[in-house]
Amino acid sequence: LREADEQAHDVSFTRVAPGLETIEAFDVSFVGFGGQRINGWMLIPGPFDEPRPCVVQYLGYSGGRGSVFDWLLWPSLGYACLVMDTRGQGWSHHNPGATVDSSVTDGVPSVPGCMTRGILDPESYFYRRVFVDAVRAVQVARAHPSVDAELIAVHGASQGGGIALAVAGLDPSVHLLLADVPFLCHFRRAIDVVDTLPYGEITQFLAAHRTSADAVFRTLSYFDGVSFAARANARASFSVALADTVCPPSTVFAAYNHYAGPKEITVYPYNNHEGGGLAQRELQVEFLRCEWPVGS
Repeated sequence: LREADEQAHDVSFTRVAPGLETIEAFDVSFVGFGGQRINGWMLIPGPFDEPRPCVVQYLGYSGGRGSVFDWLLWPSLGYACLVMDTRGQGWSHHNPGATVDSSVTDGVPSVPGCMTRGILDPESYFYRRVFVDAVRAVQVARAHPSVDAELIAVHGASQGGGIALAVAGLDPSVHLLLADVPFLCHFRRAIDVVDTLPYGEITQFLAAHRTSADAVFRTLSYFDGVSFAARANARASFSVALADTVCPPSTVFAAYNHYAGPKEITVYPYNNHEGGGLAQRELQVEFLRCEWPVGS
């Protein structure tokens, strides 16, 4: 983060979707880790001369920023929204991405996907770049003239929840955290109890690189949501699904139990990785409205 702070954000905004009558939408890009440009969307509800709270949105694994029309909920409620593309992802057919991951790794082969990219060294690991990008996204949102810099929420589900949790631990100025069925928590536990992807990418790597377990788990320890949770002070809303075979509930509870700030968690006993779906989203709307009444 100190290295990244030496570089200007060099933010660009290009107006898109002019047919939206009450929301201004922009194709946004900024300089992230290693000087690479990161893409996303910025949506601002009217009236446009009033600074307002902002939700910074992070994405699930394999997904990209998709279309600006995918992200109208928060601005429809009166909140600004910045959606950050995850570098190197966006191969999901319904949410294409627009940001490559051009950074050099440690040169070791990796399992297809992102979980083992540069995994033998914390300096080269994929999520080092992503987490720096994500903190920079908050800085970009905070600097926007239509955003109240003191009222920033970070939100995501699965990988997005794990990224949001990391940002809450790295940026103490974040006000609210919404983390749904968060990924990237208690890696060792996760790969011990599930063989599903994406955690399964790590298992596949270790099956081929039999003598690398110590290096792999040392690297992952730097990026574990449990550790970021212990550093965070934002008011947090978590969710967990007890039948989740992608992000095991014990890994989510590990992060939640270590979370240092004020917190609450909603448990869905009968759901898999889809978690609470629209029911959880309605709870999050109420959570934000209680913290930030519309028009405040």
